[in-house]
Amino acid sequence: MRQSMRAADNGPRIVAIGGGTGLSTMLRGLKLHTRNLTAIVTVADDGGGSGVLREDLGMPPPGDIRHCMEALANAEPVMEQLLSYRFPEGSGRLTGQSFGNLILAALNGIYPSFDQAVARMSEVLAITGRILPVTNEDVQLEATFENGTSVVGESKIFRFKKEQDCRIQSVRLLPERPPALPAALDAIADAELILLGPGSLYTSVIPNLLVEGIADAVCRSKAIKMYICNIMTQDGETEGMTASEHVAALLKHSGPGLVDLCLCNSAQVRAGLLERYREEDAAPIVVDKEAIEALGVELITRPVSSETSNYARHSVRRLAAAVMDIYRQRADTRIF
Repeated sequence: MRQSMRAADNGPRIVAIGGGTGLSTMLRGLKLHTRNLTAIVTVADDGGGSGVLREDLGMPPPGDIRHCMEALANAEPVMEQLLSYRFPEGSGRLTGQSFGNLILAALNGIYPSFDQAVARMSEVLAITGRILPVTNEDVQLEATFENGTSVVGESKIFRFKKEQDCRIQSVRLLPERPPALPAALDAIADAELILLGPGSLYTSVIPNLLVEGIADAVCRSKAIKMYICNIMTQDGETEGMTASEHVAALLKHSGPGLVDLCLCNSAQVRAGLLERYREEDAAPIVVDKEAIEALGVELITRPVSSETSNYARHSVRRLAAAVMDIYRQRADTRIF
């Protein structure tokens, strides 16, 4: 045990950028390999319990931050249960709200900035590494579609896209180019490995790159930079998009040099799951190797999907093992 803890203390400096369940899944595995772990998390969400608190209290949305805290927490089991507890039907305005969101809301009222509230809660939960909101600013996400229409609000994009029946052309933040948290820029500059995704392309990953300084810092970094592609297309966001089109969208919203590698799943998705996803207008992402490499990005495929989940999602263990193996293969040739 002591040897494994010592190894973790000496682990690589990893920055993971994203949001949603994809980021938290990856963090659960990575915390077993390093304590030098920083999660930089989007604050563009405006739906669900986070949206209610955002509207009522004028605070950044806590939901994606809370998911990361659940993944990295080393607290007593009762505290972990409290963090994920949701109030049941009949609780009025609290129906469906997460208790963890309320704790963050209370701390946000006590401390002068959202990132300080996140830091204090991280101390209470004894998390592995650090969790940083990408910005403290109150931002909204606007999506523009190929037919020229647009919609404001992360939670509105899914339905609006289905109604328009065309692809998302681009997204932007309102106000545009909000300042990044300085600690986020420092973490990127100090990183040995930078990971983008997995997660919703336009609503979890790309919004981070639209914050002033984030994309430039990643592009300038000498770290190994890897995009972890989703396993399935996402209904209401990326239907019909190939892996290279995911990479192209990232580069379009940032610049050349954002990523060196693209990690895609090579394991087959079980037939029963395929049928379920087909009903949701989703399918396994087509991995088009030549098109990815034409963008200047190296493709790596590994079996990183879960073998036991009822969903086609990344495996905590497999994904972390693949990421660390790829890092070790290339780290010896890098000067940080």
